[in-house]
Amino acid sequence: MPSDPIDRLTLARLLRPHGIRGEIAAEILTDFPERLTKLREVWLWDGSSEPKKTKIEKCWLSFTRGGQAVFKFAGADRIEDVEKLRGLEVQVPLSERMELPSGSYYISELAGCEVWEIIAAGEAEELQTMLGVVTGVQESGTPVLEVETPDGEVLIPMATEICRRIDVSARRIDVVMPEGLRDLNRK
Repeated sequence: MPSDPIDRLTLARLLRPHGIRGEIAAEILTDFPERLTKLREVWLWDGSSEPKKTKIEKCWLSFTRGGQAVFKFAGADRIEDVEKLRGLEVQVPLSERMELPSGSYYISELAGCEVWEIIAAGEAEELQTMLGVVTGVQESGTPVLEVETPDGEVLIPMATEICRRIDVSARRIDVVMPEGLRDLNRK
């Protein structure tokens, strides 16, 4: 397991004991909760020390309390055992993250991408200018890119009419800014 947190993916955060047989409830932090039930081995991390490789005896999804996962880890058979796990992150190597359908992206793939504005210069040619760098993504309905520019933050919806090309391997997003979008971003 890579020791750099950037090389790991957090899928859940352990919350509190569940019952008296060494089970622990967890907050689900993945868009693919069903994958938690198929995991047999994970790394538990406290945010500072080296992650600890841990075997999972079983995991199931509970739909009470807003939906949580319940884990039973090998060697944790009592409430006292799982109390020590409270607050730890359940992680897998980044290389094991789920493959997304074409046109979908992980936030971590978009963060740091350069955003280039396409300005039509004629029918067959286009002029491009560097607008800024993606610093985050707001998730609500249509995701919105948070782009840091020399003039401050600009919010750009990830609609296909605006984001014409997204190439995460080249770390580049080409956009066509609709008239008035910059004015909406001014305070």
